[in-house]
Amino acid sequence: MLPATVFHSMRSRALPILLLFALSAIAPADVVTDVRIALLQGNFPAAESQLQNYRAAHGVDPEYLEALSWIARASVSAQRLEAAESYATQIESSAHQLLQHRALDAEPHLPLALGAALEVQAQVLQARGQNAKALALLRRSLVTYGNTSLRARLQKNLNLLGLAGRPAPPLSSAEYLGIRPVSLERMRGSPVLLFFWAHWCGDCKHEGPIISQLTSEFSSGGLKVVAPTQLYGYAAQGEDATPNDELAYVGQVWQHYYPGLQAIPVPVSKANFDRYGASTTPTLVLIDRRGNVALYHPGVMSYEELRAAIERAM
Repeated sequence: MLPATVFHSMRSRALPILLLFALSAIAPADVVTDVRIALLQGNFPAAESQLQNYRAAHGVDPEYLEALSWIARASVSAQRLEAAESYATQIESSAHQLLQHRALDAEPHLPLALGAALEVQAQVLQARGQNAKALALLRRSLVTYGNTSLRARLQKNLNLLGLAGRPAPPLSSAEYLGIRPVSLERMRGSPVLLFFWAHWCGDCKHEGPIISQLTSEFSSGGLKVVAPTQLYGYAAQGEDATPNDELAYVGQVWQHYYPGLQAIPVPVSKANFDRYGASTTPTLVLIDRRGNVALYHPGVMSYEELRAAIERAM
């Protein structure tokens, strides 16, 4: 069984590559890790063989489907579009069969698999120049799964296809850390950088000093920064926590790891993550002076990349 901290990270985001190799050495064998390591080595036949062996022993279960979803995702990256589409439709069909007897979010493997299958289908359509069909697929899926853990992931993919150039969605700020947030409407006229982060997120801690440096460089030009986060139900070492206890822990993490950002408001709301599709942390959103989204970027950005984007928005 994986340690609680690793399990919680897997619920929310993909494991870093180095951690995958560490897991292969310290954790019991599991098909998802084995398949991902084979794919990182570019060895599709080995990944597929691992999966076939697992299916022969265990059948088509949620863990099998999650492992298959990694092959589908890797196939998109390798421009094996027909294979990716075939894997994704197979996952979706099998997931629907399993959902006749269980809830989607009963455990982490099935929602990860189904979310990836829908994402891959949209990516294949986009790669073929069929953006309208990709958007329609994601919107239908959001209607179907909007009350599940897939909501933020589906919204992320919708935002990747169509949020740039559109008005930035409002932020909920009833609960917050630090200074009281003001609405995006009140900040119109200034460029705004949204830094969606999580207390468990190592990549966020890497991005923090970059954002701190850029805040110092561009604050005189009017740049505002807001750092939305949310509660996940656990705190240090993955231990379950009440909302009050987790909020206190989030405050400790913010003070310890982000010393250069203490003058920045930190709204705490799952609704913000759902609205902006921040299923990946960090997610960086740059809003121009007119209040329109100039950049939507799930994942880390280098200092040079983010600086160039801010200069364009300024």
